[in-house]
Amino acid sequence: MSDYSFDDFMGIIRKLRSKEGCPWDREQTHESLRTCMLEECYEAIEAINNKDNENLCEELGDILLQVALHSVIAEETKEFNINDVISGVADKMIRRHPHVFGDVKVEDAEGVIKNWEEIKKTEKKTSNIKEELFNIPKALPANIRAEKVQRKAAKNGMDFEDYKQVINKVYEELEELKESIEIGDKSNISDEFGDVMFSMINLSRFLQLNAENSLTNATNKFINRFVDVFTLAESKGHNLCELSPLEQDALWREVK
Repeated sequence: MSDYSFDDFMGIIRKLRSKEGCPWDREQTHESLRTCMLEECYEAIEAINNKDNENLCEELGDILLQVALHSVIAEETKEFNINDVISGVADKMIRRHPHVFGDVKVEDAEGVIKNWEEIKKTEKKTSNIKEELFNIPKALPANIRAEKVQRKAAKNGMDFEDYKQVINKVYEELEELKESIEIGDKSNISDEFGDVMFSMINLSRFLQLNAENSLTNATNKFINRFVDVFTLAESKGHNLCELSPLEQDALWREVK
């Protein structure tokens, strides 16, 4: 593998964007690259989950490529450049770590987080809860955004007392969803379904679970069991699609 420096890398990206470069790279914009950025981040997370450090190294490079492309696109229109990106995040890290680069004392990680949040409030100049809530990015995965909203509300005095109250709320929302389905109120079914999901995210917060991870694990578990059921059906000479729900359930219980 060749030994390139960061400056070499940025030169490669600028070459790709030049008139003598790549037609595809020249056509890209901040907007056209949104999906690429998201996909590369998810692929890096997948490498972390798989404890695949070799792949993680590659995926981090792909994320760096996205950062470089966006920076060069902005550089061409004189909005900002890669040095501005680096300087901005370096300043932020120093500002938000006064216990490392200043004289602030903290006892533990919890103190660091509390300090971090207070500094963020000062930086963003948010004066009220309305601004804080509306500043939570809508582009976040819905589960993560919902939890952030719930945490903000809890910090400002609106929260349940314990997980039992949250479970009761889940049952209440399920009942409302059931009523909407039974009366055929299509316009309300989606809203009620959303309320059920929002309540489930709230429950995960109270139980100190990561809802995203829990759903991912449940999906993986389903995949494994479905493959086992499909294989078992084939071994018995059955076509899974032709079996009744009761017969399918019997196979499911067998592999479970």
